[in-house]
Amino acid sequence: MKRLAMVGLGGIALTALAAFPGIARAQSVNLQQTGGGFFGPAPTPLHAGSFEASLSVIGVIPETFSSNITPIGGQVNVSGGVSPELTGTYFLTNHWALQLIAASTEHRISAGDTALGHVDVGSAWVLPPTLTVQYHFLPDDRFSPYVGVGVTVAFFYATQPSEPVVNKFSLSTTAGPALDVGFDYNFSGHWFANFDAKQMFLNTTANIDSVAGHVSAKTSLSPTVVGVGIGYRF
Repeated sequence: MKRLAMVGLGGIALTALAAFPGIARAQSVNLQQTGGGFFGPAPTPLHAGSFEASLSVIGVIPETFSSNITPIGGQVNVSGGVSPELTGTYFLTNHWALQLIAASTEHRISAGDTALGHVDVGSAWVLPPTLTVQYHFLPDDRFSPYVGVGVTVAFFYATQPSEPVVNKFSLSTTAGPALDVGFDYNFSGHWFANFDAKQMFLNTTANIDSVAGHVSAKTSLSPTVVGVGIGYRF
């Protein structure tokens, strides 16, 4: 079900990017003609040169679709994490924008169903800056949904092995595509609320020195990142 949901998210984002610009313009005119309310005109409309800065709380939900652990077999498991996130968005036109996010979360890593049973590997921090190109459908309205596509680069650091079973381990830096969907709500003046969901597609390799010898684990790690925050438009 998780895989189907991700494919659905990707299809929605890509289809919307390709097909909705004309529809969005028509919706914007119609909504503005209806007056105020939730879908009324934004106190601070978005336009070319606009910049948004926001602070969010995010939840990171990793999903390991496939694993190859040599030589003990099994499945890599990674815990979720919660963290603050800083986001900056710059508008190239009224509708098109570039967004960069920065956050860092700590995760517990283990291996299950191995020849040695359950193995607690340790913990690691990840810094996954993500740059996306976004299309904002209703830049003149309070409620402004958007979709985007981009790239994530994940840097792993501050690893803590679960001694004495694991003496040392490292995770390779990796990069992969990201899909994005969300909305802003300009509730007062320059201030806005934001909801955002990103799906990242990453593959990484863990090299582990343990009491059983060297273990290599390749895994398809594709986290979903969901955030809620507040920001300011310049």
